Amino acid sequence: MPRGPKGERRPADVIGAAIMVAKIATGEVEDRPSPAPKRAKGGKARARALSPAQRSDIAREAATARWKKRD
Repeated sequence: MPRGPKGERRPADVIGAAIMVAKIATGEVEDRPSPAPKRAKGGKARARALSPAQRSDIAREAATARWKKRD
């Protein structure tokens, strides 16, 4: 099921969306706000955990590896 702009689950088809709106309007279903954002995962969390010097070293190694492939 697709997610809306704030991460909420919404029906993918037009008829399903219309039914959902009608149920919300009649009070059959409660339209709850999306939960709080989750913690950062992956690269963002890793970047926050590393010191600036460590990030610089990693970036330097990556650039060297990229340029080495071109030779």
